[in-house]
Amino acid sequence: MKFQATDAHTLAAAYALGALDPGERGAFEDHLRTCEACRQEAAEFEATAARLAAAVSQAPPAAAKAQVMAAIDGVRQLPPRIPTPAPAPALGGVLRRRALPLALAAGVAAAVLGGVAVWQQQNAQDLERQARQAQQQLDAVSAVLAAPDARTVHGRAANGALTTVVTSDRQNAAVFTATNLPAPGAGKTYQLWLDHDGTMRPAGLIDHNGTVVLTGNPAEAGAVGLTLEPAGGSPQPTTTPLLLMALPA
Repeated sequence: MKFQATDAHTLAAAYALGALDPGERGAFEDHLRTCEACRQEAAEFEATAARLAAAVSQAPPAAAKAQVMAAIDGVRQLPPRIPTPAPAPALGGVLRRRALPLALAAGVAAAVLGGVAVWQQQNAQDLERQARQAQQQLDAVSAVLAAPDARTVHGRAANGALTTVVTSDRQNAAVFTATNLPAPGAGKTYQLWLDHDGTMRPAGLIDHNGTVVLTGNPAEAGAVGLTLEPAGGSPQPTTTPLLLMALPA
């Protein structure tokens, strides 16, 4: 993209994602020295990108080893036996009797370790699925923020949350970012809406600070709304909007 003084304020997202060429980046950094609004916006985008990137890389849970060791330690051992004096048995009988508890212990250990292995596999699959979802979200957000036609608008919700919406006609998508968003409370969630000529259509959920890609078609909407709804969301708003912000034209 070509950097021009008139579009300097639209490059914060691309700057945060490292999508500017060296000349554009230098010119925009010069602009940042004199523009407080762009400095704050770039910092917010950088923080959001870092949170999304961190979600992609997830190490195995630290509790895995402790749970394995606890499961092994929990296998009950048989109490010692004090045999009554008896004639010395044949060697074959001794081996058979000793083999029985050893086989039983081996079977118990195999069952425990087999269960642990299944748990580890399921846990690994969950982590892999979460990583794929986070990567997909990061890719979708990055595509909008780095789009050459990206446009940005800022707002403040009634509960004090600072909001930013970035839209791209080329991507036919919009990204919503919230900071200082209070916890929704037990059994509640924040729901996003797209206002289509007075009809509010669900556009996704957000229950903490972060960034989400709005669902639906932002090209046909005039505003984005935010309400507090029961967990899982609602088909229509059930509370007064905390935010109703016009989308950038």
